Amino acid sequence: MAWIGNYDELSALIIGAAIEVHRELGPGLLEGIYEDCLHYELRERGVRVQRQQPVQVIYKGRPLDHAYRVDLLVEGMIVVELKAVDAMHDVHLAQLLSYLKLTNCRLGLLINFNQETLVQGLRRVANGLNEE
Repeated sequence: MAWIGNYDELSALIIGAAIEVHRELGPGLLEGIYEDCLHYELRERGVRVQRQQPVQVIYKGRPLDHAYRVDLLVEGMIVVELKAVDAMHDVHLAQLLSYLKLTNCRLGLLINFNQETLVQGLRRVANGLNEE
């Protein structure tokens, strides 16, 4: 079944699920653990989510052998890039922006679980514009 809500509702649902994971586990674990748990939480909420979704890079009409992998693609609408790092850097934002461009998605969430509170590690990026 396809998602019938809007981007704001879906991003709020994703953020709520991420907060639940962070409350249960806290900071300090590997990114893959958070990905497993967030995937579980989203599916429990009835959301269609794909893990490690390949994203093909096309150069002058030719697909390149190297493809990126998006951590989570939610309802085919929102790219979720997960981190478990001491600090976010511009390269993390650039990575998400690239994924948005390559997938033609309008909204992305960059979530760093290695923070005392999840809100400190959250960035929402829409249409290539940072919405901190």
